Amino acid sequence: MHIHNLSQEDSILNSFLSEIRDVNIQTDRMRFRRNIERIGEVLSYEMSKSLDFAPKTTTTPLGKSQTKLISDDIVLCSILRAGVPLHNGLLNYFDTAENAFISAYRHHKENPEAFEIIVEYLACPSLEGKTLILADPMLATGQSMVATFEALKPFGTPKEIHLVSVIGAQDGVNFVNNHFGKDTHLWIAAIDKTLSDKGYIVPGLGDAGDLAFGNKLQH
Repeated sequence: MHIHNLSQEDSILNSFLSEIRDVNIQTDRMRFRRNIERIGEVLSYEMSKSLDFAPKTTTTPLGKSQTKLISDDIVLCSILRAGVPLHNGLLNYFDTAENAFISAYRHHKENPEAFEIIVEYLACPSLEGKTLILADPMLATGQSMVATFEALKPFGTPKEIHLVSVIGAQDGVNFVNNHFGKDTHLWIAAIDKTLSDKGYIVPGLGDAGDLAFGNKLQH
């Protein structure tokens, strides 16, 4: 798998990352969502350089302009609900893409530190021969990303697969690296070193879904 860790180079992206991690700024949900969206835009720009382009002639009021435009048929798939702000950032740049949505959550059994990933809702167009961008803001254990991809397989075989995350743990990166093909790309804003005993990224930022949309009742 090709891993593109954007935090390895200094850029404005660091400002957005710092704010979504900061406990004093996280209380502003609108700002948190917007920063996740902006990170999605930065990741989209960097990712776009690896896509296929084809020449096009554009007619201006004064003549003809030659340029190259993205030729991939793109499908954006995000994991609800935390993935919505990241999805919006991607869609701001890949605005002609088709869209897919899936719900995946951790189901804890008797042991609160053990869980399985449950997929309950899925809406997806055909993926056959298309470029799939699979987005999940927090790549903790990597199990949600893998479970989502398994659920998408009946919809066809993509030409290319790009995974997009905001923050990941090294264990999660290793997990998806072992489950996706060598030609898969991972675009990520930062990779943290460890996971907690409950499978949360450390230092991470907390629960992205709760920070974006408010606390949820547990069931």
